[in-house]
Amino acid sequence: MFKKQLTLLACVIAVLLITLGSCKSKYEKLKASNDNAKKYSEAIKLYNKREYTKALGLFDDLVTRYRGHEGAEDLFYYNAYANYKLKDYTAAGYHFKSFADTYPSSPRAEECRFMYAYCLYLDSPIYSLDQANTSKAIDGLQLFINLYPKSDRVAEASKLIQTLRDKLESKAYANAKLYLTIGDFQAAVIAFGNTLRDYPDTKYAEELEYLTIEAQYKYAKNSRVDFQEDRYTLAITWADQFTEKYPTSRFLKETAVYKKYSQDEMAQSKRLLAEAMVNPRLAKKIAAKDTVKARPSSEKGNDDKKIPN
Repeated sequence: MFKKQLTLLACVIAVLLITLGSCKSKYEKLKASNDNAKKYSEAIKLYNKREYTKALGLFDDLVTRYRGHEGAEDLFYYNAYANYKLKDYTAAGYHFKSFADTYPSSPRAEECRFMYAYCLYLDSPIYSLDQANTSKAIDGLQLFINLYPKSDRVAEASKLIQTLRDKLESKAYANAKLYLTIGDFQAAVIAFGNTLRDYPDTKYAEELEYLTIEAQYKYAKNSRVDFQEDRYTLAITWADQFTEKYPTSRFLKETAVYKKYSQDEMAQSKRLLAEAMVNPRLAKKIAAKDTVKARPSSEKGNDDKKIPN
């Protein structure tokens, strides 16, 4: 009885397998076949019907087999666009670049070189994330402009580069402010200066220059007493420059406050240093608060007393 049940079960499984095999779709049968010419023809038809996933399934089977053969150029071109249409910009960019490198004399080479850079642009993340792809996209778009300076796409490439640079500018601005937020005031002064230097026309210039004064004041306040005079002096000088440069700034009130604080606290530190000259215990206490052993980089190169840029 048991043997009969096993035999019956085996028969049922066999019938199911045969049935499933016979139900395999035309597409699956074609994909499993070695008829490359038919695969190629059907892949193009599927692409034109906007069935990009199916088309890509066939393209993937064909790209290695067609390399160096007639029809390969069209195949690689459509393969790149199938990835692009499916929003796989990393894969699409790779295939567009591969096409441009493999067929530099093709009428499509210019288009594919642009599309490679455009895919990098589309892969560029929001400014708060790592911006490695943003820098790559700028390089790719600039290379396109250099290679095809008379192209109709140059204006668009230039516009995309500016958008990407704005993103890098926002990243630098946010990073610099973060140093101030976490209380690393010396690093904040340096970062604000670097941002102003790297993006001289930044829309954040006025705020960055004000924040430089705030960071410099707080850096001086948290310094050892015998370092404070130079650091407060720098904050005062930058406050005067800011007031002259932005006479209607919304930060004028705060700037005046940091200037006044710097003047008052610098006078206090001078009195403390004078007292320490005749009070060894006070001198020892002041020395124990030292956190900076050498003149910091934020002060080097700023002997002209200008806001760092």
